[in-house]
Formats: sequence, structure tokens, C-alpha cells
Amino acid sequence: MPHPFEQGLAQREANYVPLTPIDFIARAAEVYGERLAMVHGDVRRNWRETYARTRRLASALERAGVQRGDTVAVLLPNIPAMVEAHFGVPMLGAVLNTLNTRLDVATMLFMLRHGEAKVLIVDTEYAALAQRAALEFPDLKIVSVADIAPADAEHFPRHTEYEAFLERGDPDYAWQPPENEWDAIALNYTSGTTGDPKGVVYHHRGAYLNAVSNILEWDLPKHAVYLWTLPLFHCNGWCFAWTVAARAGVNVCLRKFDAKLVFDLIRDEGVTHYCGAPIVQGALADAAAAYREGIAHTVRTMVAGAPPAPAVIAKMKHIGIELTHVYGLTEVYGPASVCAVQESWKTLPDDEQARLAARQGVRYHLQSGISVRNPTTMEAVPNDGETLGEIMFRGNICMKGYLKNERATEDAFRGGWFHTGDLGVMTPDGYVRITDRSKDIIISGGENISSIEVEDALYRHPAVALAAVVAMPDAKWGEVPCAFVELRQGENATAEDLIAHCRGLLAHFKVPRVVKFGELPRTATGKIQKYELRAQVGSQAAIDVGKTPEAGKSGK
Repeated sequence: MPHPFEQGLAQREANYVPLTPIDFIARAAEVYGERLAMVHGDVRRNWRETYARTRRLASALERAGVQRGDTVAVLLPNIPAMVEAHFGVPMLGAVLNTLNTRLDVATMLFMLRHGEAKVLIVDTEYAALAQRAALEFPDLKIVSVADIAPADAEHFPRHTEYEAFLERGDPDYAWQPPENEWDAIALNYTSGTTGDPKGVVYHHRGAYLNAVSNILEWDLPKHAVYLWTLPLFHCNGWCFAWTVAARAGVNVCLRKFDAKLVFDLIRDEGVTHYCGAPIVQGALADAAAAYREGIAHTVRTMVAGAPPAPAVIAKMKHIGIELTHVYGLTEVYGPASVCAVQESWKTLPDDEQARLAARQGVRYHLQSGISVRNPTTMEAVPNDGETLGEIMFRGNICMKGYLKNERATEDAFRGGWFHTGDLGVMTPDGYVRITDRSKDIIISGGENISSIEVEDALYRHPAVALAAVVAMPDAKWGEVPCAFVELRQGENATAEDLIAHCRGLLAHFKVPRVVKFGELPRTATGKIQKYELRAQVGSQAAIDVGKTPEAGKSGK
């Protein structure tokens, strides 16, 4: 016999609707339809207009043959079309694949192929990819966004211009929630530690919960004015496109980061919140004081990536920017933990406050758990701040898994936790602190760089016998790739030669900034001892703190 609390108490249409962040924009338009939603140059649109445009996009995609479960790829900067895609694509049950604009064409073509994209929405700045994609994928539909330059037939074969594409859609398109909140909403590629990127699949439930967690962690008020300094291609902007809609805030778009422009927008648009990697925070902290003139209100920012230097945290506080440090990675929708500030910290000296605030912290409100565990025994390490373990997450703010890669998915979730690959300790007050990265990932300016991928490029030079790449601390980028190379006997190559060689094979930000020559340390079995190389660049960085390495002056 059914339990009394189950008898006749089933899920129904009236009492159960799958969670989806798409509902946030519907409510924003319904309740605050006339409030400002989008700012981009001369563009000013309210939530009612923005909602109608996202429905047009969904309808137009459906009429173009896109079906539930199909992939729609976008290669766009932080412009209105990019925000609109975060709602319009999943409205019809399709999956949004935001491509990293900083990657090389070959890598992006791999992602289009692996994700089986049916449509590519691409800004005219990225004509090279559009040309190659048209040749590689004859059935791929291309929609061009002419934000700063018109699209021409030569560079965009068989393309449809974005605004004309929207006109084909119905502004009253009757979108439906997902059949299951576990349905995929987004596909994000991460470099991982292997040559091919892995496709991280998000679900509607996780995106909804992380968007709400962003509100809770930041005490984000209604109608916040949010500046898009964080790339929307990066973990779907840490889910903030959905977060801003939930608060009926203002999306202040930013096509390209520029410190002066950021401060101008903060002043002119009344920006209250923004997110960014340590390199963004450092650029703003070091910007000319004149840029900040006329800004009297407090601005709040989230920072993630490599742990921010306590000096940067202290400087941000001094210039009136309140910083919150979060931690996560692509597989957990961006940030899934936060360095929650305690009241007792406020009486401590500024440098001690900054040191405490630089930790990776505690779990997000709607994430079930964060832990530091022995990856073999799965036992939690003691809260002593010394015992090393792997940082792990558990909960709804974890990916579905890796697309078409069951083995990697099983490995990532072994033992009932998601394994980040980051090594850390648990402090006595219950906060996580990163100490190293077991996957040899280099985080430069908020972007992940696989050391293996860089090493592979170096090995393709005929003069290179052995190569190892490690992270070198950098005052501007947080970390940069540093290459250690042994040359083949009788061969010659300079650092400049190898850097130029890598530039022909890799995205610019992945190219080694420094190349050091000499015999590489090895174990008895011939394995390169990277920890010794890290120690070398770590000691050098301590000497050169605050200086940009000579080989890195060309910029990122």
C-alpha cells in the first residue's frame, strides 16, 4: 500500500515544472518589461523588446530546421546577440555552444565537427572561420552578425544577416520548458590535458541553480547594472546572462576590454557589478587615477582564475571596488565556491584580510559540497592547512558529463565526487586553498592552456629533442607558459625561433613567453621532473616580481 504522503500526491502540471533559466527572461519581460535591459553603444532596449528578440531567434532557428537537441554554435564577442543567444537557442530545446573567440581556426573547426553544429552565428570580425566552416561543413547554416562591419558574400558564403534572420521569427513564439530539467542547455569546450578539447555538457537545472547562487553569493539586488567584462563564451559568462535576467538588471555590453572604456561605462551607465579574471582586475587596479574621476559609488566585482595576489585585492579595495573571490572551472558552470567574508576579518590588518580573501573558500549556496580528498582512498584530508589532496565538488552544479567521452566522464566522477584535478588543502576554518594543479593546466588571463598541447607544438620543430612546459608566475597575466627545451645534437634554434614556430601552430595566448635551454631533469625511468622546473621558474619569479618577462612583451 502506498505511503500516505505518496497516495494521490503525484507530480502534475499544476505543481511541477522543470527548472530552466529561460523562465527568468519571461518574468523580467512580464514584470519589468519597460525597464532597461540592454546597452551597447547607441542601442538601448528594454526587457519586453529583448524578450521578443529572443523569441524571434528561437522561432527563426526552428524554421531553419533546428530541432530539440541540435547544437547551435556562436562565435561572438560580448554584444547583444550573444546575450540573446543564451535564451533564444535553448527556448526551442537546442543546445548553445559558445566558441572561444581567442582560439585558432583548426581548434574551432574541431568543436563544430565534434558538437555537430547545425547553425553557426558568427560576428563579421571572424570571417576566416566562416570561410573555413563553409568549406568544411556544406550543410552548416551561417548567420552573420554585422556589429561593426557588414558581411559580404565573399567572406560569408550562403550566410543570412542576423537582423534579417530575426525578422523571419515570431516575436510571440510559444516556447516550452524542457521536457526534463536534466536536458542539455549548453556545450562548452575545455582544453583539459589532452590534445583534443573535451565537450562539457550543462543541464537546465544546473544553469538555473548556479544563476540563482550568483544572486545569493553577491546579494545581487534588483536592477543591478552589470558590465560584461567577462567573456560570455567562458562557462556561459559564469551563468550571469541568466542571473541578470533573474534580477531584471541591465546588460552593459563590452565588445573588447579597455580599462579606460570600462571606467567610462562605470561612470556613464552607473555600473554596479562586473566579473573578471585576475588580469582584468590588475589592469583596472593599475589604470591611471584620472580614469576613475567622477565615480563616487561602490562597484562590486567577482574574480576567479589563478588566486589573485593579495596586493591586487588590497589595491582594489583602496580604489573603491569591492572584490569577491570565487573558484570553479568549466565542469561546474564557472564559479561553484566562494571565499565568504567573515565579520571577524574586518578588524584584521589589510594585508591579512587580503590573504584570507584570496582563498578558494566554501561551497556555493546551491552546490551540495566541496571537499579536499585523497584521490585514491577518497578520504577527506584533515582541516590542518597542510595535508595535500584533490579539490572535489558534488551537487547539482556539476556538468552532465563530457560529450561522446564516457570514459573521461566516469573518471571525472569516480568515487561519487567530481575531481577537479586541482590540488589543495583544507584550512582549520574550513576554507579550501589551492596549492597546485595536478593536470598541468596553465591559467593565463583566465584562459586554460594545456601544457601538453604547447609541448606538442614545440616537438614539431626539427631542432627540439625534449620539451616541457610549466606555468611561470606573471604580474600581468597571473601565469604564462614557460618552455624548457633540449635541442637535438648538432641543431641550433633560438628562443625567438621557437616562439615564432609556436605562433604558427597555436592561439597567441598559448605561445610560450619564455624559452629556457639546457638538460631537462629526469627520473630513473626517463620521466621529466616538472616539479623541479616549476621550482626554477618560481624562484626566478620571486626575483623578478612585478616585471614582465622579456619574451612576453609582445602582448597577449
